[in-house]
Amino acid sequence: MADHQEATVTLPSDPVSVSAARRFVARVVADWGLAEDGDTADTIRLIVSELATNAVQHTFGQSPTFTVDLRLDRDVEFYLGVTDSHPRWPQRLPAAVRQDNGRGMVIIRALAKEHGGRLGVSPTPDGGKTVSIALPWPVPAQA
Repeated sequence: MADHQEATVTLPSDPVSVSAARRFVARVVADWGLAEDGDTADTIRLIVSELATNAVQHTFGQSPTFTVDLRLDRDVEFYLGVTDSHPRWPQRLPAAVRQDNGRGMVIIRALAKEHGGRLGVSPTPDGGKTVSIALPWPVPAQA
């Protein structure tokens, strides 16, 4: 496998794009050797679903698209980032707040940590942000 692989898709900020993002990511990681029925694949699909949902729901129509970037470095680290052009960064809700939604970032952070990874948020040059996770890649390199 190459030292560095990348894949990117830009989708409209529309609820139907969440499943499109999930299918795109599932196809790419399977092409990169990750078993589709494994725990890590399930985790990655859940994370991209949460990040894409956030990009659609919390940009309030101010980001017409969002971009999903995937990167695999040296068969060691997997990176998934979702970028939108809305300036508002994800907000962490206090534990005492009772509502049915708003827990996506808590879920993503917990999943990343459980798999030995990390969550990050970084600004983009156009004033938006990228919310990303980095995880150890569980597929052994082929000789």
